[in-house]
Amino acid sequence: MPPGLRFLFLFLATVCPLRSTAVAIGVNWGTTSSHPLPPLKVLELLKSNNISKVKLFDADPLVLQALSGSNIGVTVGIPNSMLKSFNSSKKVAESWVHDNVTRYFSSGSSGVRIEYIAVGDEPFHLSYGEQFHPFVTGAAINVQTALTRANLASQVKVVVPCSYDIIQSESGLPSKGHFRSDLNKTMIELLTFLRKHHSPFFVTISPFITFHKSKNISLDFALFKEAAHPRNDSHRIYKNSFDLSYDTLVTALSVVGFPEMNIVVAKIGWPTDGAANATSFISETFMKGLMDHVHSKSGTPLRPRNPPAETYIFSLLDEDQRSIATGNFERHWGLFTFDGQAKYRIDFGQGLKKPENAKNVEYLPSKWCVVNNNKDLSNASTNAMDACSVADCTALSPGGSCFNISWPGNISYAFNSYYQQHDQRADSCDFGGLGLITTVDPSVGNCRFSIELRTSHTVSLSGSYHFPWMILLTVKSYFFLLYFY
Repeated sequence: MPPGLRFLFLFLATVCPLRSTAVAIGVNWGTTSSHPLPPLKVLELLKSNNISKVKLFDADPLVLQALSGSNIGVTVGIPNSMLKSFNSSKKVAESWVHDNVTRYFSSGSSGVRIEYIAVGDEPFHLSYGEQFHPFVTGAAINVQTALTRANLASQVKVVVPCSYDIIQSESGLPSKGHFRSDLNKTMIELLTFLRKHHSPFFVTISPFITFHKSKNISLDFALFKEAAHPRNDSHRIYKNSFDLSYDTLVTALSVVGFPEMNIVVAKIGWPTDGAANATSFISETFMKGLMDHVHSKSGTPLRPRNPPAETYIFSLLDEDQRSIATGNFERHWGLFTFDGQAKYRIDFGQGLKKPENAKNVEYLPSKWCVVNNNKDLSNASTNAMDACSVADCTALSPGGSCFNISWPGNISYAFNSYYQQHDQRADSCDFGGLGLITTVDPSVGNCRFSIELRTSHTVSLSGSYHFPWMILLTVKSYFFLLYFY
């Protein structure tokens, strides 16, 4: 693009900000859990905390049935694995829209208020290579056609949630922002489609991951702290990581000719366990800074007084089966624990306060599996490693809430995690005779030995879950180091 034209787009993005309506805060509701909180309990949780928008990653009938009549704005998702078939067949798209959208709209006021269909979940993420690139826009077009035929195109928008790694900036500053070169053609096609149908651009912004990856971002800068050292970019002052990331995207959109594109922050949050600086205290600080910033409607240097119209917190609940390929913190993004208990105070629009907890949650019996100290424990670390290859041991990670518990307490944590995920079956606390079932809570300090939920939606854990080998080796080293030292 000629320099003069690029300057014009940036100028328009700066001095002609888009008009913004009321700021809306929603949450991402994921269900990648061994024992998910029942949908009706989650609905009560959403209502009791006045959460009016929710973004789903699929179109689970049980979840959509629970949301029926709630008047909560809903985003339903199409998994990446279905993009190829949606791209190649209009009939597949029409069938999916009929089963997962039209069916719920036909119920009128008692139906589901579906606002968006998310085509894929971050299909351009670097970890996927280019495997989904050829199918995304075609899939979105076919879903749009299906909505038109169902007379729902005026009520439901088609969007494509994008990971933040679609953007690059060699200087780390917004003025040099651009889309990855392997995505330029695809992005222009997608953005042309979105603009034609007045759909926003859905993007993930993650100050936590940016902080961990960049040596140039301080923790204070990521947390909206006033004491943070600001960044100067062409006489524009950036006081926090969010504005820096957001305006880098604004520039990238402008460079390819879409300076007016509306942006929705599809995922943003701060984890509370599984890594250094992933704590409830730091997460609360981040969320307060984010909410104050969004509610102030101050916008960013490139879009002053024009904040994103919608921001979706990632996420509502912890999920113990999420992939941890990018880090053990991935299972701890929730504002609430897996059982719907608030971790800290947050401002959902009614002031800073502790959210309402899930009520009348049904748990398995008060039993735990621990290591039997009267046995020969020479093979205990190997058994714990095997347990962690299936169960969730991410709290034992360096910086995690259970990292400092001594050996063999960490072995007990691994045993119990496996035992709970397998519904407290007696044989799941065997471990070659090293396991012992107890009714005494072995929790230590902030290290919580959980009891799983009593739920009929338990997923099968046998043979279906693959633990990343790099993290498996880390866990193995952790257990053996604690044993010998």
